[in-house]
Amino acid sequence: MLNWKEYRTQLFGRIGEIAKVAPDTVKGYQALSSAGQKTNHLDPKQRELIALGVAVSLRCDGCIVVHTTEALKNGATREEIAEALGVAISVNAGAALVYSARVFDAADQISQ
Repeated sequence: MLNWKEYRTQLFGRIGEIAKVAPDTVKGYQALSSAGQKTNHLDPKQRELIALGVAVSLRCDGCIVVHTTEALKNGATREEIAEALGVAISVNAGAALVYSARVFDAADQISQ
């Protein structure tokens, strides 16, 4: 298993290196990342739970460690995290089902 605490430290170190070489890129990311927080329509825990669902969908270990840390800091329980992940699993399965229908559509057209 991955040592998530060590990985997070290493990740932030590398991102710091990127910031030295391409500061505007990292600043742009930070601006984008914080833009949703300004509306306060969702609370921080809700945003982090959504971020975890997206992180799993994108298979992003860096996103997983950052947003798991933040979700827990903002009071997310293991059960809330599991429910958010269940939504991600469901949506990903649904997307696979929708794209499976596209395969049938393509097969029908190609075979004609």
